[in-house]
Amino acid sequence: MYSDLMSTPERLIEATRELLWERGYVGTSPKAIQQQAGAGQGSMYHHFAGKPDLALAAIRRTAEEMRATAEGVLGGPGSPYERVEAYLRRERDVLRGCPIGRLTMDPDIIASEALRAPVDETLDWLRERLAGLVEEGQERGEFAPSLDGEEIAATIVATVQGGYVLARASGSTAAFDAGVRGLLSLLALNSPARTDAWSRSQP
Repeated sequence: MYSDLMSTPERLIEATRELLWERGYVGTSPKAIQQQAGAGQGSMYHHFAGKPDLALAAIRRTAEEMRATAEGVLGGPGSPYERVEAYLRRERDVLRGCPIGRLTMDPDIIASEALRAPVDETLDWLRERLAGLVEEGQERGEFAPSLDGEEIAATIVATVQGGYVLARASGSTAAFDAGVRGLLSLLALNSPARTDAWSRSQP
């Protein structure tokens, strides 16, 4: 399932990422990793000290990818509101859930300080990045001064992560989409620029 050009360590990391997302830490056995990666036991332990070491490499890779994807939208063109909207509406595999959010529900990941660290750091980074965007919008008069950037950032992250859970529970993306629309409506109500534009458009 992986390119022949991909090295054995890369195949092992990618296989572990996929299995952690699908099965969690306990369900991701060394044998399953080896089968998915098309690598032998000797190859696995030649490159990694063991399952925890490989899992850490996989989680770090997933965290880096999530940050890069989010930054590509949050640091893209448009006003702060438009960038928040683009982040909320970006293409996702909603029914599969968030690969980082999935790890927060894994007791074995949370119990390990080393494995939990990349998860915590990524979510902290995302909240800080979103809070900074809200504050930028306030400086530009796009968000109401009364909004708390950190609270709005936490709400955005909670909406996305909660939306994944509701979508998986119902087997439909409708709940995720409804949460996004609701949050954007609330943000628009707290956008003086958008409110003024709407008022001027009324007869």
